[in-house]
Amino acid sequence: MGTFWGAAFFVLGVSCVCSTVFYREQLTWFEGVFLSSMCPINVSADTLYGIMFDAGSTGTRIHVYTFVQKIPGQPPILEGEIFDSVKPGLSAFVDQPKQGAETVQGLLEVAKDSVPRSHWKRTPVVLKATAGLRLLPEHKAQALLFEVREIFQKSPFLVPDDSVSIMDGAYEGILAWVSVNFLTGQLHGHNQETVGTLDLGGASTQITFLPQFEKTLEQTPRGYLTSFEMFNSTYKLYTHSYLGFGLKAARLATLGALETEAKDGQTFRSACLPRWLEAEWIFGGVKYQYGGNQEGEMGFEPCYAEVQRVVQGKLHQPEEIQRSSFYAFSYYYDRAVDTEMIDYEKGGILKVEDFGQKAREVCDNLENFTSGSPFLCMDLSYITALLKDGFGFADSTVLQLTKKVNNIETGWAGGHLSLAAVPGHHPLRSSTSLGPALPKDLFPGWGEDSSMVREQPALKPSCRKGLSRVLPMSLEI
Repeated sequence: MGTFWGAAFFVLGVSCVCSTVFYREQLTWFEGVFLSSMCPINVSADTLYGIMFDAGSTGTRIHVYTFVQKIPGQPPILEGEIFDSVKPGLSAFVDQPKQGAETVQGLLEVAKDSVPRSHWKRTPVVLKATAGLRLLPEHKAQALLFEVREIFQKSPFLVPDDSVSIMDGAYEGILAWVSVNFLTGQLHGHNQETVGTLDLGGASTQITFLPQFEKTLEQTPRGYLTSFEMFNSTYKLYTHSYLGFGLKAARLATLGALETEAKDGQTFRSACLPRWLEAEWIFGGVKYQYGGNQEGEMGFEPCYAEVQRVVQGKLHQPEEIQRSSFYAFSYYYDRAVDTEMIDYEKGGILKVEDFGQKAREVCDNLENFTSGSPFLCMDLSYITALLKDGFGFADSTVLQLTKKVNNIETGWAGGHLSLAAVPGHHPLRSSTSLGPALPKDLFPGWGEDSSMVREQPALKPSCRKGLSRVLPMSLEI
């Protein structure tokens, strides 16, 4: 489930883009910070590397960044990015932390192939976990992170003190907003005509926008506003992350599986599923039996009533969003692609009501509708309810669905780097926050114990194509 590079970095450009673009079954948020394959073509300048792991609820992804210091005293320029991933995510190994950490070990081999051996000891490695681990009991989440730290400590790379941690949900929204608005050019100048962002992951969902009315600021709950400075402008954002309201967590809530522990032989049923369906599904390391209503209602109306109960009255509804412009990605994008409402490569523009119409079409034809996922009716109905009954969007609200802006994928890592590279700040240091603190340096320790070394022109680092490997135990749908 996608990242960045703002126009500030785009002026200098990315040197090499390997041309193949790969379709993956589902883009979890931040899956593919840039194009799925990028590599540097010139390693004759001062070169730095950084390794970022995104441990999401549906998979773990590694991004190996290459930066070049072309102008002394200026922030380094992104030269390229190498990507790989594995499924399921760390949270699937909730009771097998060592096995979960082994998936990270496998991805570290990508880093070894991508970073010159001479730079290993000065290349920081960082893992940020998101909603998948935030949903776990604290002691189990920490057990997983402990095993990952052990793997990092045994690696040849630089391991900062805070190299493995769980990212606060609000940061995801802030950084995704920065990423999109950099790429659309909205953060240049002083008009602040920005776009809002909607991100729907597996375990959580985020909404972020720049309020234009004082009424919104006055009526917004405490903790939903954060301020920071960038390019001599102050931005006071509305942002909130709703844990447990991601698409897959919402499935469990709709099925009633969150209200009771899954027991052997127990089947959770829903009017959102085909009547004949009997199946099992693993999420967060727990196996669930589920199926359709063998007797009773089925179709859009009863399904919508089920998903509506999940969100109604549980989310804050800022009134001005009905008249605002929003970009939507991750599962919003994926489900629109799955039902051919938008093109996979180009994305598209939809109204909120379009999700409702498609949900009705799918749900009222469950017995005849063929899809790769039996949850399609439930997912579309939930997205509709989340937008309308949860956030309070109007049927006519227009959403720009995209996975790329200017050929670059959206996501939190790019926003993180964009914030860090504001002129006048340390290249990878967070800008001033007047609300909840923004994340620490993307790569702590970078530039401290990792002095830059000038490399001679040689073979370019390996340019691995974007991969999505699925472990045998994965039954993600």
